[in-house]
Order: sequence, then structure tokens, then C-alpha cells
Amino acid sequence: MRPLEDIRIIAVEQYGAGPFGSMHLADLGADVIKIEEPGTGGDVGRYVPPYAHGEDSLFFETFNRGKRSLSLDLATTSGREVFEDLVRHSDAVWSNLRGDVPANIGITYDQLKHVNPSIVCCSLTGFGMTGPRAAQPGYDYILQGLAGWMDLTGEPGGPPAKSGLSIVDYSGGFVAAIALLAGVHAARRDGHGMDCDLSLFDTAVGMLTYPAAWHLNAGFEPVRTRYSAHPSLVPFQLFPSADGWVVVGCAKEKFWQRLVAVLDVPALTDPRFATFADRRTHADVLLPLLEETFATRTTDEWLALLEPAGIPCGPVNDVAAALRDPHTLARGLIVETEHPHWGTVRQIASPVRVGAVPPVYRRAPRRGEDLTYVADLLGYDEHHLNRLRTAGAFGKAPE
Repeated sequence: MRPLEDIRIIAVEQYGAGPFGSMHLADLGADVIKIEEPGTGGDVGRYVPPYAHGEDSLFFETFNRGKRSLSLDLATTSGREVFEDLVRHSDAVWSNLRGDVPANIGITYDQLKHVNPSIVCCSLTGFGMTGPRAAQPGYDYILQGLAGWMDLTGEPGGPPAKSGLSIVDYSGGFVAAIALLAGVHAARRDGHGMDCDLSLFDTAVGMLTYPAAWHLNAGFEPVRTRYSAHPSLVPFQLFPSADGWVVVGCAKEKFWQRLVAVLDVPALTDPRFATFADRRTHADVLLPLLEETFATRTTDEWLALLEPAGIPCGPVNDVAAALRDPHTLARGLIVETEHPHWGTVRQIASPVRVGAVPPVYRRAPRRGEDLTYVADLLGYDEHHLNRLRTAGAFGKAPE
């Protein structure tokens, strides 16, 4: 069995952060049943351009592989009936909605414990379910600005910059997945479930880590650094090469000593550069020497010297180069699924590895395609199913 094959999750989710987190749980074997609102066409991720065809988008495929889809109108009595039947047969309710919405639509623990006392209600929201911002919508871009990330990012004197990826969303998905697993473990041990109140805001502020600790305890004021240099370790940054960029990091004294030997520049043996503290104090002298040296050869030429010497280093790849890197391929990080419209879809494997059993990857579901699976799971016969259809549980009732 795969690690999470004994866990069933009802996912009331949309777009990026929530689907990203639950996808990794699905890759590990969890039965993730995605609830999609029929009146609005389901998850908006199905329609994200530019690679979209009707309800099939490569964006949706990226975040929803391995799941099941059920079109269900939670605003109807019949839809709620189906939802509560699913709660009886599940371990967790997972959502990523605005902070006030889980309570408004009745998916918190207090609203579901009468159905299943052991249910874990995991809500990943923009700002959490308490506090002055709870009812505000939260998006990755907004959070990168609000939590101080953008102020830290970019060249000195330039505008604030966001990460090229939605790192708050993805980190929030992982944080919520950890919380869900901890909640299910505790519920099985103790016999009762709980709410897990996660937020993108908490995630983003939590990832300020040591700069926050430095500020809180020593008044440290972060500043942007030239060429993305580390705030305290010198050298640990980008350097322009003859044809691009190379990243070099001396996080230990032995790496600096190896670098001095490889570069073979007499000026680098100056006593002013002997220790971490010395190099930081005299960075204004040291870094121009290093920049001048690294500009004399191509990135590949430098890597051919630095890598065998055991010096932490790497190129600045574009996405295409990162995906064809031999280590990417050796680690099995590109996987394939088969899709009715897209054919063979190549995408990135989950980095979460548990044991020796390889993950099994399945394409993302078409909207509502797993009604039969859910009906069988809940023991609905055709008469019961037709009654629910007529009552509008799965969308607008037929004329």
C-alpha cells in the first residue's frame, strides 16, 4: 500500500494553494474527492490560459492530478445531504477559501462533528479565521508584499520584486498538508477531530525566519544586497561570468580556502580576508576582486574547476535548462500521465518521497466524472441517485 491509502479527504478547494497541497497527499495515495460548484463551472483553474481548451487546462492538470471530482451544490439541501454522507466516510475536510467562508458554508468542526466526531477540518485561508484581516481575500502576490518579502527582494535602489513563482501559495499548501496529517493522526489516537486554521499570511510571516529573529532581538534592519548576496556570509552570491552568471557560496571556511586555491589570485590571500568576519568587514575590497576574476571565464569553465574542488556552486539556469539537467532526469522528477485532450502530459513529480514504493500518477479529473464512484462509496442506488439529481444536488435540476 502507498503511505496514505487509508485516508480520504473531501477537498473544497480552488486555484493554486489548496490544490497544490492536496495533490501531494493524492500522490502519496490519499483518496482526494474534489468538490466543484456546478453553477460556476467548478474550479477556476480549469480555465487558466494560455494552455486551455474548454475545461481542460494544463494549469489545472498541474495542481489536480490523482484526485476525483464531484460536482456538488452545497447551497442545496440535497447537496448538503451528499456532503454530510461523505463526511461520515472521510477523515478530513480540506479547503482554501476566504477566512470567513468555511463557517458561512458550514464546513468547520463544530458544524460537522455531529456527523463525524473524528473529522479534521483543515482550512487554508488568506489570513486565517481570526484577526482583523480574516474576511479579506488573500493572494500570493499580495502576501509577498504584505509580509516583507518583496522589500527584501531585488537589487539595491531598484523596485521591490516578487519571486518568479508563487512561493507563498506553495509553501502554504505544504504547511496545510502537514497540519492535516498531524490532525488525522491525533484524531485516530484520541477519537475526536478538530479545526486546523492555516493561512497564507502566517506562512509568509513564518518564513521570515532568522531576519525576523535578528530584528526582534537585535534591531536588525534587512537591506537588499547586490547580486543577491547573502546578508552575512561573504562570498555567497551571484557573480557575472564571461557568458552569464555563476553562483558561488562559501558557507564554511574550508570552502573559502578551496576557492582561493582554485582561483589562484595572490590578492585573495590578504589577511583581511582570512575569516568570515574579516571578509564581511572588507567586502568592499574583496568582492570587486572576485567579480573581476569570475568575468574572465564562462560559467561552464568555472563549474569545471569549482565542482571537482568541492566548492558549492551552480549556474543560473532558465526553466528549460533546469528541466533537462541530468540530475533532474536521474531523480525521476518528470512524470507522465495520459489525458483525453492533451494526450501525454509531462509534469513535475512530487518531491515528497516516502519509502521505496514509487508514486502512481493519474491525470487530473474531468469535472464531475466521479459521481458513480461516490455513489458506490456511499451506497446510493439508482433511485436515491435520481432523487438527488432531481433535487439539484449535482447542479441545476433537469427540466
